[in-house]
Amino acid sequence: MSLFGFGPEWTIVRLTVDAKLLRIDIYIVHSGKNLVCPETGEAGTLYDHREERTWRHRNISGCMCYVHCRVPRVETSSGIKTIEVPWASRSSRVTYAFECIVVEVLKETKNQTKTAELLNCSFNQIHRIMHRCVARGMARRTLADILHVSIDEKALKRGHVYATVVCDSTRGIVLDVGLGRTKKGTIELLLLIFAGISDKVETITADMWRAFRGAVEVVFPKAALIHDRFHLIKYLNDALNKVRRREVKQHPKELKGSRFALLKNEENRTESQEEIFQVIQEANLEVSVAWRLREDFKAIFNCTSYAEAEKDVNLWIDSVEKTGMKEVIKVAKMFKEHFTGVCNALCHPQSNAQAERMNGKIQEIKSIGRGFRRFENFRVAILFFCGGLDLYPQISW
Repeated sequence: MSLFGFGPEWTIVRLTVDAKLLRIDIYIVHSGKNLVCPETGEAGTLYDHREERTWRHRNISGCMCYVHCRVPRVETSSGIKTIEVPWASRSSRVTYAFECIVVEVLKETKNQTKTAELLNCSFNQIHRIMHRCVARGMARRTLADILHVSIDEKALKRGHVYATVVCDSTRGIVLDVGLGRTKKGTIELLLLIFAGISDKVETITADMWRAFRGAVEVVFPKAALIHDRFHLIKYLNDALNKVRRREVKQHPKELKGSRFALLKNEENRTESQEEIFQVIQEANLEVSVAWRLREDFKAIFNCTSYAEAEKDVNLWIDSVEKTGMKEVIKVAKMFKEHFTGVCNALCHPQSNAQAERMNGKIQEIKSIGRGFRRFENFRVAILFFCGGLDLYPQISW
């Protein structure tokens, strides 16, 4: 039994090779000694053998390999039970070794259908292995050392169907995914992940979705809520573009083709965009004022303390209100409503950058998989590829 290393109780009694079908079949029997109950661990006696079962094993020399065995049943004080085999999990019809190959191929293809084709097995087999690996990985992981968390949303499909994605910002891995983005659902998801360890989390990075803010206040009352800088600038860019679109009707000559000239940073503008930008600045339009307000806000990034950030944000909000520009004032009111999270964004090094990168990886999984009909399958796929989990079974060969 050296091929598998299961111990002296298990013996290979027959091995057949079909060169035409490129198939190897291995037949294993148990000696009937040293039997234990799989539920209680109690020693027992051989009762009988189950009907023959077959497990798909990893290929050997380019041939598909199958393991066959009539598994013994043991009789103990707890009743008659089928013993566990050392090469596969209960109810599985593939060996641990085959599961390892599936994990490797899935990591390369990120597609269950393609993996099934390459390994010459069914989609359902790959699907079950994927779910089993994620369950195994989730049971093994520890979360005690997580200090920085990010919360983001991901659109599942059309019709405003969203998922809430919770990540470890430090390691850049997904901790779990919940259906929807309501306050109640987010609280339940966070409590499920951080049961008993929420007090150790120091920062939570999220956008300004009210449900996320409310959930963070409930689950992490001691942590600093940080609204991501990327989203803050995005709101200002949207306001700037709305001012441009309003003014382009009165100043088509100056503002024609000006969108990217205004939205890009100076170092990223092309020569023609720089020329357009200078024309706009000389014309002294409202959009120039909106652009300056955005730049003024960017200038107060990297404050050394919360007190400094608080002072600078208040001054910026005052300057916005004096302009009377409704598009930017709307953003300033939003910042005022989420004042603490905005100030924290200016004085904390943490951001949602990892979450945004993770969003791209999740989109890749969704695109390659051509969508997911059931949320649970989408969740498992995300955790399989982005969860940093120990997916492999512990095997002896």
